Amino acid sequence: MPSRLRKLIGAILMIAFVLAYALFAMAIADSRVSEAPEAVRAIVYAALGLVWVLPLMPLIRWMQRPDPQGRRP
Repeated sequence: MPSRLRKLIGAILMIAFVLAYALFAMAIADSRVSEAPEAVRAIVYAALGLVWVLPLMPLIRWMQRPDPQGRRP
């Protein structure tokens, strides 16, 4: 699969994942976390803000793979 196509598919999947994750994170933050002490809220918000990267790392690696040898753009 050419690099351009991989990047297009990856970008679409990334946008869809981030939108779904944002809804999930908002639901978590709006539930019991809003009643927690301020230190706990800060930790949860920081974790929710960073955790979305972990599931996307394999997708990003896949997008960045070089084209097979012998193929030109």
